[in-house]
Amino acid sequence: MDLLSIIGFIMAIALIIISILMGEDPDTGRTTLIVEQLKGFIDVGSIAIVFGGTIGAMMVSYPASMFKQMLKHLKIIFFPTKYNPLECIEHITSFATEARINGLLALEEKMNEIKDPFMKNALMLVVDSVEPEKVKMLLENELDYLEERHAQSQSFYMKMSEYAPAFGMAGTLIGLINLLANMQDADALAANMAVALVTTFYGVLIANLFAKPVASKLKKRHEEEYLYKMIISEGVKSIQDGDNPRFIEEKLMRLLPSSMNTLNGNGKNKKG
Repeated sequence: MDLLSIIGFIMAIALIIISILMGEDPDTGRTTLIVEQLKGFIDVGSIAIVFGGTIGAMMVSYPASMFKQMLKHLKIIFFPTKYNPLECIEHITSFATEARINGLLALEEKMNEIKDPFMKNALMLVVDSVEPEKVKMLLENELDYLEERHAQSQSFYMKMSEYAPAFGMAGTLIGLINLLANMQDADALAANMAVALVTTFYGVLIANLFAKPVASKLKKRHEEEYLYKMIISEGVKSIQDGDNPRFIEEKLMRLLPSSMNTLNGNGKNKKG
């Protein structure tokens, strides 16, 4: 569970609501929470314009499959798969040592120990004596497909972050037009002013409290998974090439960001 994402989302909503409710008590003059003020930020017409317009535009822009994946995306954000690149490198180094001592076919006995499907399929290609060029092509195609698929998911929410404020502005224009057309009606004046302002508020919230944060976190999750699978891909290709296990370990360690890399300047693992 990603507590930071959950806490951040709840905290943002809570602080916005508290800010809306804050006001001065007419009797004491002190700042207090006035529940009645929340009514001014709830407008059915504004909701219809912004939410309806945004969803409609997204339906025109993307296939139904993207909408079906929204719950999956939220699960990825709040309950992400944990990738451990260091542990992955340790396993690949162990497989490389086994293959160097007993041959590539010896890895077949270790297949049941592997839980990650990508690693298992990649090693099976090597065990089945698939040509190195084909192995390289298949693994690189898998990484390319992963990147393309994740980029589409990110673009889905980035596009939503563009549509929502645009429909918020459209609602503002509608409210202003109706306001100018009914200048003599005081009740209509107040109602249209509410629509004019609240629609922009809704659009900003959808874009900056939901769409952009989701896109940003999906990008982070993609980077974690891509790095993990790239390490597997490079490791498996090196095992097939018969590289020294120590060389493979150092090669893979250098793929890690500096914050995770435990190699020092002499190419040896830091201890402690």
